Amino acid sequence: MTEAHARASAVDWIAVTAGALGALMATLDISITNSALPQIQGEIGATGTEGTWISTGYLMSEIVMIPLAAWLTRVFGLRNFLLGNAVLFTLFSVMCGLSTSLPMMVAGRIGQGFTGGAMIPTAQTIIRTRLPREQMPVGMTIFGLIVLLGPLLGPVLGGWLAENISWSWCFFVNVPVGIALVALLITGLPAEKSHWEAFLKADWIGIAGLAIGLSSLTVVLEEGQRNQWFESGEIVMLTCVTAFGFLLIALSQFVAKKPIVRLSLLRNPRYASVILIVFAVGAGLYCVSFLLPQFLSIVAGYNALQSGAIMLVSGVPAFLIMPVLPRLLGKVDFRVLVITGLLFFAASCLLDISLTAQSVGHDFFWSQILRGFGQMLAMMPLNQASMAAVSREESGDAAGLYNMARNLGGSVGLAILGTVIDRRDNFHTAAIRESLTANSVIGQERMAASAANFAAQGGDIAHAKMQALGQLSMQIGQQAIVMTYSETFYVLAIALLACLPLALLLKTPRAQAGEMPSAGH
Repeated sequence: MTEAHARASAVDWIAVTAGALGALMATLDISITNSALPQIQGEIGATGTEGTWISTGYLMSEIVMIPLAAWLTRVFGLRNFLLGNAVLFTLFSVMCGLSTSLPMMVAGRIGQGFTGGAMIPTAQTIIRTRLPREQMPVGMTIFGLIVLLGPLLGPVLGGWLAENISWSWCFFVNVPVGIALVALLITGLPAEKSHWEAFLKADWIGIAGLAIGLSSLTVVLEEGQRNQWFESGEIVMLTCVTAFGFLLIALSQFVAKKPIVRLSLLRNPRYASVILIVFAVGAGLYCVSFLLPQFLSIVAGYNALQSGAIMLVSGVPAFLIMPVLPRLLGKVDFRVLVITGLLFFAASCLLDISLTAQSVGHDFFWSQILRGFGQMLAMMPLNQASMAAVSREESGDAAGLYNMARNLGGSVGLAILGTVIDRRDNFHTAAIRESLTANSVIGQERMAASAANFAAQGGDIAHAKMQALGQLSMQIGQQAIVMTYSETFYVLAIALLACLPLALLLKTPRAQAGEMPSAGH
């Protein structure tokens, strides 16, 4: 029976479910601590700046592990590798939940990121190797849903657990999931022998470059804006370390028989276009996930749970479109789907450029709905196009590069976003203050009315004038941040629209229908 007419067995679907559950656990834990961060910081005695390492530690180790996953799968065998990661991820989660100090928490989060990072690309590999081509759209839809919904559900689940039970349960919740994952992996994946010769003959130059370059780059991107970028000696040093790491990765392409990061895959224009688009869409996903809760918190005064509920609106289209999306992926040209998705995503950003200080959650409803459809229509074909553009033997390396590009896009996007917000906010604050001179009749009338109102409440005219000045300063800051966020959504829309020409390079898998089916399923 050819691959085109084969059907996946029950065991194949158990394997796919195991990969999907592992990816869900990993993507959920990227953001599950965001809502609970104040409680965690207070419990372990960390300052606000130190507390960012609870998230940075996870992201840093995850982004290093993702491209290593294909090589480690070859060394240990897929089942052994995933079982080890599932057990270690669960143990590191328990360590985080029991943490009493910042070093213990960060060590646990680094361990979580490293083991969790392995579960994301391997989920794609399982789908690519266990499902026949006609059923692959279903598998890729499941994977794409997880990648999109995991970061959305994380803050909501984390906020609810922190408010109603304890912040520790943001981590302990992984224990029953980890047990279920181990059971599914044992059932769904065949036992394989380890290949230690692949470990001994590994591309150690590339591995060293990857570990040094990506971890340093993550810290530079996360901490750069807080430390005024290259005014900081630490950022300059880490940038040099990043450059050295990337130099080692480039060197490994020429001296290693099997480079740990197969940059040669990017010579394929179909695959390279997927990577560039997913880099930009990844930046859009992470940036919107940061911008919207920040706006709702700072301007609208929402708490974490309220913000999370608004964020979840973008997940509604995922469930609406899921029944028909696999069929669309099988029949509609990928270029049409991705271009439509990018247009929807960009349009959703443009809907949010007219924000005001009175904007609240329901004002984002339609932009979130449109964004949800855009993300689904763009990301789902990209998931499958990344696998269709390479051979089955290259799927592990391709999945690693694909997921690394999405996460790197998020890190780069957030770094640029932080710089834009900081500088534009300062610009708008200064511009508004310059326009409010002491000779402004409207300004004088507004100040006099505010002072009179405060005086009526407290009776002290001098104190009332100080309160009026404070209120004016707060309103200036609020208007400046609203203008800044509006501009940022506009920049995101432009970046997404710039990817439209790249989508023309995509091809659907049926373009390969004339090829001989891959051997070995």
